[in-house]
Amino acid sequence: MLKKFLTGLVMTGLLITGAHADPGAPDAFVRTISNDVIDTAKTDKAIQSGDINAVVALVDKKVLPAVAFEVVTRSAVGPQWRNATADQRAKLQAEFKILLVRVYAGALTQLKDQTVAITKTQPVPGGNQVVVQSEVRGKGEPIKLDYRLDQIQGAWKIIDVNVGGIWLVQSYRSQFAQELNAGGIDGLIAKLVERNKAPAQAAPKKA
Repeated sequence: MLKKFLTGLVMTGLLITGAHADPGAPDAFVRTISNDVIDTAKTDKAIQSGDINAVVALVDKKVLPAVAFEVVTRSAVGPQWRNATADQRAKLQAEFKILLVRVYAGALTQLKDQTVAITKTQPVPGGNQVVVQSEVRGKGEPIKLDYRLDQIQGAWKIIDVNVGGIWLVQSYRSQFAQELNAGGIDGLIAKLVERNKAPAQAAPKKA
């Protein structure tokens, strides 16, 4: 089960990549960029060997441009984000980025013959957001992934991902709330720094 979750999490990180598709076609956005990144991951020997520097380079080039990362971090931190200084916000975003990279970095070598199929696109009532549903198909049962997208400055940006029934931002928000209650913003930053120094990062538990 953990291997399946990590494989899905790998695909989550791989699919939130550069904004090359028509912003009016969220399903095409996900389909095009997923194929691009999967091909890169499969052929890059450094990534296949688990080189963390290669993973970070892939994330910087392919992932971050398509993620509304301040929105994602703000949502994960919750109401206390409003009380954070500009410096604290920058540190939170930087450490959260490292955390997410490390969560799936160790599982990148599991990418072998997987393919992605878009199964459904649904508008979210009351706004410009949509949820693009997809499946990662390979050996065994397919892994279901849902992507919540929003239009920000004329382009689709990913603001949350559901892996096997777990919305990642919501899951981290539950974890972060406990750490914020215990030590405030600085305490959360310190905790993230501590986690990111560890050899590996455990997958988030379902809230």
